[in-house]
Amino acid sequence: MIWTVTKYLAVVMALLAVVLGLAWTTSPDPKLNPASFEKEPVAERIAPLNEAATLAQYQDEDGVVRTLQVLRFSNDTVTGIDLVELGGSRFDDPFAALSSVSETNLTTESVANYPTVDVAFSALLPAGPSGSRHIGTGTNFPEHAEEANSQSVFQFPKFGSATPARTQIRAVDGILLDYEVELCMRFDRDIKSATDFEQSVKGVFLCGDFTNRNALVELAVPDNLDSGYGFSDAKSGPDSFPTGPFLVIPSDWESFVADVRMTTAVNGQPRQDARGKEMTLNFRKLAEKALGDMEKPRFLYQDGFFWLAEDKKIPANATLMSGTSEGVIFTSPTRGDIIEGVWRYLTIGGPFSETTMLDAARAKFIENEHRSGHFLQTGDKVRHGSNFLGNIEVSIAG
Repeated sequence: MIWTVTKYLAVVMALLAVVLGLAWTTSPDPKLNPASFEKEPVAERIAPLNEAATLAQYQDEDGVVRTLQVLRFSNDTVTGIDLVELGGSRFDDPFAALSSVSETNLTTESVANYPTVDVAFSALLPAGPSGSRHIGTGTNFPEHAEEANSQSVFQFPKFGSATPARTQIRAVDGILLDYEVELCMRFDRDIKSATDFEQSVKGVFLCGDFTNRNALVELAVPDNLDSGYGFSDAKSGPDSFPTGPFLVIPSDWESFVADVRMTTAVNGQPRQDARGKEMTLNFRKLAEKALGDMEKPRFLYQDGFFWLAEDKKIPANATLMSGTSEGVIFTSPTRGDIIEGVWRYLTIGGPFSETTMLDAARAKFIENEHRSGHFLQTGDKVRHGSNFLGNIEVSIAG
């Protein structure tokens, strides 16, 4: 009888091993999330002056910040008119510089009469504001929300200064580095209420949001992405916030943002392609949501807890970010990852070890993803493009 039971258990265990082996060997291994793309490549151009002012800034040889109304650009050079030539005053703040120019001088007919200046793309200052703290947004595009298994839009503080449109970011050994293209908005004043938002002058620019996926895997709460854990650590730090070359100030921000297209390519291969109209919450709703989430310091960053923004406002030196669309690299753990994670847990002692099953599975997943080599690597080139906001080129350095 005992022999029969033993043989039966042996057969069951063998079958279980076969089933698990088949489940592991047939597990899919996606290298990135698929995305949909428009039929025509993005046509990069300057918005008509009757729809928006397109500004670029640089420092001259004396260190003076000059603001241009951009007329045209190539991949290497921007051509524009100094706003002082148009009757404006010299301000470092682009909003102040623009407001000092008469609207009658900012027409297609008028600008044709003024001298232009050519500036190297690499010499342009970041379009992003001067602050080192911004409001990031998660899963605000439906397809990306589906990728992330998220049911709602959430926000978090992002720490780090804006870098220019030609820049680099380091690929740290062992870190899963991911890209995101986003639309960003900044304001000419602090935003403390919905009224402030409506009355403000709004500038739109292209931005990137580079992500340390290790931090998300290790810290984020998968079934509650709005927990306040993981995202600030994953998306903050030096060079993680490249911004476009142009600050575009539209006369009708809603229709302009709806039509803005943003794309990502890695080493020339398309990865992301979306328009602002696809956002679940537009910038007005994002501002309202942010203002309603400033009651306590609930966001973890570098072992401390922070408010979404200080003083219950979106300061003028901060950015309000749109969130990204589908097509990022990161994918959820596969069936094979889960099986390997459980096996790792058992081989180190299971419940008798000092490591939880979840921690063992996380570590194995990161190890597998790193070994696969499909996250950003040294030498890669990431390019974010747009129809009206210029482009960003980021080199991945070692």
